[in-house]
Amino acid sequence: MFAYLARFSPLGAARDLRLFMARRPRHQFRFLLAALAGTLAILFVFSRDAHFERPYKRNIIYVEQWPLTRTDEEVRAQQRIDAAKKAVEQAKLDKLQKARQAEFKKIDDALTRWGL
Repeated sequence: MFAYLARFSPLGAARDLRLFMARRPRHQFRFLLAALAGTLAILFVFSRDAHFERPYKRNIIYVEQWPLTRTDEEVRAQQRIDAAKKAVEQAKLDKLQKARQAEFKKIDDALTRWGL
């Protein structure tokens, strides 16, 4: 494989490029430069737009500390309180999900009427 690559020469490539460019009219080089400039400008804009700083967001997790002498009844009582809070939060979440689902159904029905 390296024997095949040994036949390539940078000087030969430069001579071939010079010969190729000598046969081209001058206006083709102008259009080539304009096309390259436009392409590079678009790539530059996309690369600059792709980078953004993420705002630092604190992620604090609070935990409750319980004494080791806590009885099973105290644990069950706290679990009942937590279950009630969780049920209220789940009801709120379900209500929001149903509202969002209704919005999407309305849009889907409109698109179906239009034949899409």
